[in-house]
Amino acid sequence: MLTSYPDHWLGLTLMATFGNTSGAAINWWLGKYMLHYQDRRWFPLKERHLRPAQRWFEKYGKWTLLLSWSPLGGDAITLVAGIMKVQFWQFWCLTFAGKAIRYFAIAWLLYVNGYPALQA
Repeated sequence: MLTSYPDHWLGLTLMATFGNTSGAAINWWLGKYMLHYQDRRWFPLKERHLRPAQRWFEKYGKWTLLLSWSPLGGDAITLVAGIMKVQFWQFWCLTFAGKAIRYFAIAWLLYVNGYPALQA
């Protein structure tokens, strides 16, 4: 879409960032409330999987949310942030910043690598 509407690069980049962060907020919300059901048989995460993720988050802290843009593990980071009760405003700001860096980097790389539509 960015190559089709180069004049709207800022709006498109912000929209992608906002949309992706909103999706991550659903993961945070699920994480915040999911442990109420961990004693149920159908609960998707077993203690042996959940505890290492919590320890990892305790070690590196909320700043790991800056890596939530990653296709490998980004969703898990946002889910664990909810489990670990990171305040929503901190979650939103750090996640938004991480995802914004990603999308602005993509827009910049498209521009630098000579996509003619972006160099108008």
